Amino acid sequence: MDAYEFIKKAIILGDYSPGERLTEQNLAKELQISRTPIREAIKRLESERLITPLKRGVIVRKFSKEDIKQIYDLRALLEGYAAAEAASRRNKIHLKRMKVANEDFKEIILNKNDKDIDQIKMIMDVNSSFHKAVLDASQNEHLHFHITNVTVLPLMFRSFYWYNDRQIQHSYELHETIRKAILNQDHERARTAMLEHIYQGRDHVLKLTEENDLYNKTEEGKL
Repeated sequence: MDAYEFIKKAIILGDYSPGERLTEQNLAKELQISRTPIREAIKRLESERLITPLKRGVIVRKFSKEDIKQIYDLRALLEGYAAAEAASRRNKIHLKRMKVANEDFKEIILNKNDKDIDQIKMIMDVNSSFHKAVLDASQNEHLHFHITNVTVLPLMFRSFYWYNDRQIQHSYELHETIRKAILNQDHERARTAMLEHIYQGRDHVLKLTEENDLYNKTEEGKL
């Protein structure tokens, strides 16, 4: 695994927590490589808004409740439109990809163990495969560019990690609703189901953020 993939994975999984300071020197020592690939990785991660530059080093980006709301609302708008477009433009290959991705999703959740990191990563991967199939079916490269830039992986991981079994099952069911609406060329149903799906993730992450803020304030009060 190269420096970029290592650091990105650590941020997504929370091994490097929001607000944590990272330096080229410490990362190079941890990965046992020179600073040059670390420097290149940091530039890429800055462009993806996963880290924020400081005068010396960088910090893992922290997301406020307003950040989360804006990110998910924009994603809902874009992906809802993509789903509606997909209902008009999809072909047999797109439909098969959606079906396979959601069958894989179902298979994973049937065998899911509570808080198993590898399984959460697998769920994220098949979820991304489904959403990418919908996006590709819209056949709109401009949508692809904007959705890719507004999708924040650490937030997605946080959402899936703290979903209970019923919430993950509901995600699968919404995927099925979206897939069938696209299959039947029901533009409005595809759009509204996608909106519901994205908003479900948004509300869950916001709830977790509020609970975490309350916990931190309570712990501070004990000091």
